[in-house]
Amino acid sequence: MNNSIQNLNDIKNKIKLKLNNSKKSKVPKIIAVSKTFSMDKILPLIDFGHNDFGENKVQETLDKWSEIKSKRDNIKLHFIGKLQTNKVKLAVKIFDYIHSVDSEKLARKIADEIKKNQRKIKIFIQVNIGKEDQKSGIEINQLETFYNYCLDLDLDVIGLMCIPPIDHNPEQYFLEMQSLNEKLKLSELSMGMSADYLKATEYSSTFVRIGSNIFGKRD
Repeated sequence: MNNSIQNLNDIKNKIKLKLNNSKKSKVPKIIAVSKTFSMDKILPLIDFGHNDFGENKVQETLDKWSEIKSKRDNIKLHFIGKLQTNKVKLAVKIFDYIHSVDSEKLARKIADEIKKNQRKIKIFIQVNIGKEDQKSGIEINQLETFYNYCLDLDLDVIGLMCIPPIDHNPEQYFLEMQSLNEKLKLSELSMGMSADYLKATEYSSTFVRIGSNIFGKRD
């Protein structure tokens, strides 16, 4: 069996065991973070039946995915990086989910391009849960106002996303994100990466973003 498929199956089994032990019911979708990996590394997962992949560069995604995505409409691409407003026009043509909406300017541009292209794109609002100056994301005290702004733009906001501080126990941040998501009555929650995805599943994460644990180390 291909290494990436074996790794994916191992992750699924670990999640299943964690959920059984914690009595949580909703199994999170695994976004295989395929950024920087070539299509020959990704194809075994696609052929295996995996559908959700994460990228963080718009032009790279268009070059790499346009052909195969046109043939397989079950594939869903997730934008998981910092999205510049001047890249939105292209991003809307290829991505199905955007996990990092964090400003009114960006939200407005996405809404405009969605209308022009008549595409359905699901949106996550990125929250700066650790209040870190170097990270993107809406501040917690501005979240509800920003969420309502996005709704006024007719954006399909399905959940929140965060990247906790790397040098802290993520549980306190996952718990707070879970609470914020419930307060807004959102159904999806994007949190958890290779190092902490099992912790995230305990706090109702519905999308985990895993790269190196599936594909191996990047060059």
